[in-house]
Formats: sequence, C-alpha cells, structure tokens
Amino acid sequence: MRNYMKLEIPSKSVNEAFARAAVGAFAAQTDLDINELADIKTSVSEAVTNSIIHGYRDTDGVIYIECEIKTGKNCVVSVTVRDEGAGIANVERAMEPLFTTAPDEERSGMGFTVMQSFMDTLDVVSEKGKGTTVKMSKYIHSREGGGEII
Repeated sequence: MRNYMKLEIPSKSVNEAFARAAVGAFAAQTDLDINELADIKTSVSEAVTNSIIHGYRDTDGVIYIECEIKTGKNCVVSVTVRDEGAGIANVERAMEPLFTTAPDEERSGMGFTVMQSFMDTLDVVSEKGKGTTVKMSKYIHSREGGGEII
C-alpha cells in the first residue's frame, strides 16, 4: 500500500513550523512511536531551514515537499525537500559536521548531520545555481508487526 502528499510553501521562516507539522501529521498515520515521529519532524525542519537560509538566502522562492508512506512487510516514510535556489557547490563538504556557509548568522553547521543521525537514509543532490534536493527515509518499527497505516 502507498500513500503520499505534496506541499509547496514560500521560503519564509514562518513556514518551517508548518512544514514540520504537516509532514508530522501525515507520518502519524503509521504505527510509529514518538521518537520516530520526532526524528522525522526534526529532519524536515533542518531540510526546510537549509532551503530558506542557504538556498534562497536573500530572495524569495518555493520549497517543494513530498512525503510518501509505503506499507506492507515493512513501513517506510520517505520525505523529499527540494528548492530551486543557490545550490551547493560541494555537497560532500557541506555534509561535514560544523560546516556552514552562514557563520555570520551563528549557524551550527549540523543540519545534514542531524538528518543523517535521525533518518535511515539521506541523499543530497545539488547543482550550483539550480537548487538542492534532499531525500530521506525512515523505517518504521511497528509494534504490531505489520507496518500498516492506522
């Protein structure tokens, strides 16, 4: 079984909480526990914040969020956060802990590290001047054994 949702939001910092809540509400239809839900919501917050702060630094843009739930023998919640902003010149370097392109704004440089820690998979594709796509997945460890949407 598969369920999905798509969301487009302007790259405004006030929309980060909305994106977090929307994906959290969608993911909550699975048999996940509070820690798994917190992991997903925090990872979405980090990805959306990266798009706002780094992707669309001094300009307005659109952030595209897709979330998919696949159930069956295993349950997987997948989230894609995409922007058409500045892009990342060196993704490998950007994913290093404590690396930030906005040190003047007191950024910790831990966004990708948090996503890697909280999600089971993380894939970042970016092209300078064309934007960034962050794809991440969380395997839901069902207490009922079926991984069904409830």
